[in-house]
Amino acid sequence: MAKERKITISVIKADVGGFVGHSSFHPALLDTAKEKLNNAKGKEVIVDFHVMRCGDDLELIMTHEKGCDDKTIHELAWNIFAACTEVAKELKLYGAGQDLLKDAFTGTVKGMGPCVAEMEFVERKSEPIIVFMADKTSSGAWNLPLYKIFGDPFNTAGLIIDPSMIEGFCFNVLDVKKGESITLSCPEESYYLLALIGATDRYMVSSVYRKKDKEITAVASTQRLSLIAGKYVGKDDPVMIVRCQSGLPAVGEVLEAFSFPHLVQGWMRGSHHGPLMPVPFYEANPTRFDGPPRVIAAGFQITNGRLIGPHDMFDDPSFDETRKKANHVAEYMRRHGPFQPHRLPLEEMEYTTLPQVLEKLKDRFEKQ
Repeated sequence: MAKERKITISVIKADVGGFVGHSSFHPALLDTAKEKLNNAKGKEVIVDFHVMRCGDDLELIMTHEKGCDDKTIHELAWNIFAACTEVAKELKLYGAGQDLLKDAFTGTVKGMGPCVAEMEFVERKSEPIIVFMADKTSSGAWNLPLYKIFGDPFNTAGLIIDPSMIEGFCFNVLDVKKGESITLSCPEESYYLLALIGATDRYMVSSVYRKKDKEITAVASTQRLSLIAGKYVGKDDPVMIVRCQSGLPAVGEVLEAFSFPHLVQGWMRGSHHGPLMPVPFYEANPTRFDGPPRVIAAGFQITNGRLIGPHDMFDDPSFDETRKKANHVAEYMRRHGPFQPHRLPLEEMEYTTLPQVLEKLKDRFEKQ
């Protein structure tokens, strides 16, 4: 019996320079990335690719047959980010290469700054996937949508009417501060799951599996730049891949999870809470107070490893009310100025430049 062909999809992201400020991305960097990935495709290093951007972040979407955490694929991405950084420096773009926290590639981009989401699977008869890309927010931003997609029947009807899904899903959760993970089975452990992932700054859903057969259904980047660098160097701006249909949540159920613009960490200087606004590709240009945070959704059909797409999943008037609500929430939060809950709590501000400001006051405190 012939061995089934496995395809890997790798989404690797980095901020290599903003245009103008942190708001958008210069076309010259996109061209550089496309040229290098096209060369890699010609040499059969990868099967297919698509280059995108969300705000000031470069998103490399690649399919190949090398599995997850492959050195060749990760080095390809690193070299592209380095090349784009050089172009960004020539153009004097803002924050050129800010996500590249190491001087040289060491075998994987994990722990080096870029965000990574990868999954390997055997293609089904039809293989629709959605790649989510966010800007001006942290990796914990995916927690609530992932719970709604795979754990909430009020969002996902298939959890109660699809016999392939009714047994539920397993959530792998990472404690980013301790570097430990736990797998929780839903629906029976949903309260334990929520007890953890409601703390979005520490516990993050890294992957989701269908319980009955351990089929991979979603993966999310969990890299925390501030924890890697020990200081604020930019927000994480995470990526996520979700498989849809045929025993998995439908495309519409996956997107429904983003109809509520929930509050996430990030926004200006990575130091504020703001609503996550789902927008079409052309509106992923956060400018108001460097925000509010944005998310785009690129839909693909994977056909023999080829990426058929992308289709702009949030370019739909049904999300107009969500965007309107996000703007109202953004206005409300901004009126708090430097006060919490708009500004992040002090323990999260430790990785920003605020400690340098407070250092000047430490000798002026007196015991009472």
